[in-house]
Amino acid sequence: MAVSPQPGDTMAKNVPELDVDPFCRESVRNARAVDDRIRELAPVVKLPGENVMLLGRFEHVSAGLMDWKTFSSTSRPWHDPKSVRPELLLTDDPPKHTRVRAVIGDALSRKRLASAAESFRRDADAIVSGLRARGDEPFDAVADLTQAFVYKVLPDLLGIPEEGREHMYAFGNMVWATMGPMNELFHEAMKDTEAVVEWASRVCRRESLAPGSLGMAMYEAADQGAITQDEAYLLVGILLSAAADTTVITLANAIRAFCEFPDQYRLLRENPSLIRAAFEESLRWDSPSRMAGRIATRDVEIDGYVIPAGTRCGLMFAAANRDPRRWTDPDRFDITRDNSRHLGFGYGVHACVGRILALLEADALLGAIVREIEHFELAGEPRPWMTTIGHGPESVPVRARFK
Repeated sequence: MAVSPQPGDTMAKNVPELDVDPFCRESVRNARAVDDRIRELAPVVKLPGENVMLLGRFEHVSAGLMDWKTFSSTSRPWHDPKSVRPELLLTDDPPKHTRVRAVIGDALSRKRLASAAESFRRDADAIVSGLRARGDEPFDAVADLTQAFVYKVLPDLLGIPEEGREHMYAFGNMVWATMGPMNELFHEAMKDTEAVVEWASRVCRRESLAPGSLGMAMYEAADQGAITQDEAYLLVGILLSAAADTTVITLANAIRAFCEFPDQYRLLRENPSLIRAAFEESLRWDSPSRMAGRIATRDVEIDGYVIPAGTRCGLMFAAANRDPRRWTDPDRFDITRDNSRHLGFGYGVHACVGRILALLEADALLGAIVREIEHFELAGEPRPWMTTIGHGPESVPVRARFK
């Protein structure tokens, strides 16, 4: 990427405009195909009727994620600072971002999370044992397995009371909806959510959190002056929303992949040391976030196309992670693939701070699965999560053959 041409230089190419709305209901149902189409149309694509440009190729998305000074997180497409989404961390750049991230990064370090690994394993074993007790009955890999696990271990870790946890899905759905346009799907996510907002507001307060919990660690950092009390409250909200559904979906996509690529599941059972590789490949194969929103702080030229300063941009994770220019046979789920540069955890200063937590959860749940389940097969068509920027299955009906 380079600064745009100066007067007298070669004229910039016209940025092609997409002829469909990539965030309407039908496009969300077919998000993989839509995102791949954006990537292949041109290096830069303009949304119809919007001052929004999308980048879908690995080279440009990864470079944009690394260059926070040019592609700033301080604004993004459809950004509403008054939305229910916590306005912190993902909406900041250094130096504020660096200061706040240091606090949450320390709390989510390997050392701090080591004691949680055993409780994660116990919860995973209990959930898989419960499914075994149901015999040959099909189950939903999302509601009965990945969501059941993450919605137990994450709020336990945060120190949130058990009462009201049934609101976690609706809260996450609301937060993800704020990242996209205010269309029909947005309004559906925001309907009748007063009780959800009240719950989320209450459980993120200091007085609701258990002593010694991850949530309380945010307030203890505020006591020490590393962040403010208001920032501590927002960080708990970020953990409650951002750390839940991405892991639920990535684990569910792994199980869907085990159904579609049974050779890879056999390989995983033969070599459980590949569990983290399977989780990383699931992130690459069908990323739980379609894009990261940014704003261009200067004119940017990409292969002859110019993004003017002030343009809001979408850096398309999912499309880039399936870019055939970067990946061989990108639609194949391959747990032996070199995934050292996939974008499922983001990239650069805004890379996912919860990576270690997500991998510990994967160790626990996928570990229990490979020990107890010999084979998966689909028992029906997966149903997509109907939100614009988040992406993945809301339901994956499966049958499992237990040992």
